[in-house]
Amino acid sequence: MSEEYVPPKVWTWDKANGGAFAGVNRPTAGAQKEVELPVGEHPFQLYSLGTPNGQKVTILLEELLELGITGAEYDAWLIKIFEGDQFGSGFVDINPNSKIPAMVDRSGPEPFRIFESGAMLVHLAEKFGHFLPASGPARTEVLSWLFWQVGSAPFMGGGFGHFYAYAPFKIEYAIDRYSMETKRLFDVANNQLKKTRFLAGDEYTIADMAAYPWLGNIYRGEAYGDAATFLSMHEYEAVGRWVAEIDARPGTKRGRLVNTNKGILERHSAADFAALPEGTL
Repeated sequence: MSEEYVPPKVWTWDKANGGAFAGVNRPTAGAQKEVELPVGEHPFQLYSLGTPNGQKVTILLEELLELGITGAEYDAWLIKIFEGDQFGSGFVDINPNSKIPAMVDRSGPEPFRIFESGAMLVHLAEKFGHFLPASGPARTEVLSWLFWQVGSAPFMGGGFGHFYAYAPFKIEYAIDRYSMETKRLFDVANNQLKKTRFLAGDEYTIADMAAYPWLGNIYRGEAYGDAATFLSMHEYEAVGRWVAEIDARPGTKRGRLVNTNKGILERHSAADFAALPEGTL
């Protein structure tokens, strides 16, 4: 067994700490370079990457467009996080936390920023009157499940995903700790989905759009290497039924492909999907 780590009295940043994100992670905030963001012609300008957090917003936008709501048209610009695009001055002006996604709502007389994916989901759902009940217990239930996901994501991504797949070396305690928590979160969802069609009841809502990219990617075996086997995803049958139903939705299918290498790197028109190979959608 290696010698136990003893923290110093004062922590200092070691830029050579290794890991997949060593080149962009640092303990300071703010812009690192002057870079203006592009602006397209649509009411919503999204600056993102097709990670689970990015997919939340593009899924909602594509679901709104699937309903025929043309006011939800958007441009989705690619932010290359491994190249540090999120530290450009234009991006930091929209999101001081330098995390994707970030958005500007240009649908009214004065453009304004929105950062944090959960805030974007609530804003868009309220603006267009879909996927979030207007009031009462049903609305509260959706928001409860939405913020359950928002609070849980770091345990799956920065916790389990980091130590299982991205850390420069394997730490048994860290992997055990976050595997346990990830499986517990899957069990929370599974228990709920044994009782309801979707997380907050019988209707597909922004709560599902928030949780689905995270749970679905792991369940299908598309995240963190062979994490689906490692975490015994077959145990969560209700989650599997829910993932399969959402997988089949046309708007969700398109939303999952935006700002990705397997789909379209940038989205500026519905016609952009037409160039995809047959069978992608």
